[in-house]
Amino acid sequence: MDSTAESLLAAQARAESLFDAVVASGVMRAGILESELSKAIDALARQHYGLRRHWHRRIVRSGPNTVLTYYDGPSDRVLEDGDLVVLDFGPVFGEWEADYGRTYLVGEDPVKARLIADVEAAFARGKARALADPDITAGALYDYVVGLAKEYGWQFGASSAGHLIGHFPHERSPGKPGFVIQRGNPVGIHARDANGLARHWILEIHFVDRGAGLGAFVEQLLTL
Repeated sequence: MDSTAESLLAAQARAESLFDAVVASGVMRAGILESELSKAIDALARQHYGLRRHWHRRIVRSGPNTVLTYYDGPSDRVLEDGDLVVLDFGPVFGEWEADYGRTYLVGEDPVKARLIADVEAAFARGKARALADPDITAGALYDYVVGLAKEYGWQFGASSAGHLIGHFPHERSPGKPGFVIQRGNPVGIHARDANGLARHWILEIHFVDRGAGLGAFVEQLLTL
């Protein structure tokens, strides 16, 4: 494994540890505003992980806000018992980016618990599909995970399903869709960069039931 891969995996491990610490702290509870939860997570990250910057804005969504995409700007909302809660953070540890997203359930609800289980299963299947096919394109992978949403009985919640990740700031393709997992993108997931080095990608799975106001999200490294 090269040093880039090791650094990305280490950054992701720290992000996962941060999310575990958030759950253990008990701060994610009914009665707290989404904005208050975001600030509490940021404070915990600064105090215990030395985190000072994020490469994208922090996302905390609850209840019906979980069906919205990254680009939407919902009104702040108080978490309620029985809510789904989506956390999506892009912490930068040292010079390396992480992009990590998970969904939690405040309280108990069998339908919502199934939705969380389904996005996690779909992530595993999407990753396995990508790693098994050396010629898979970003567009083909997007179509595959959208099909999984239908298979599990949900809708796919976004027009993209991931992107490139790496050294901060990561490689970009200004004005082009090249480094996003979205419909029709011909870029190969396993294609190397201009220097002949392996690229690494994030996979995002967002399943929703818009009519019921339910959404769940999972995001982490795809190619490692």
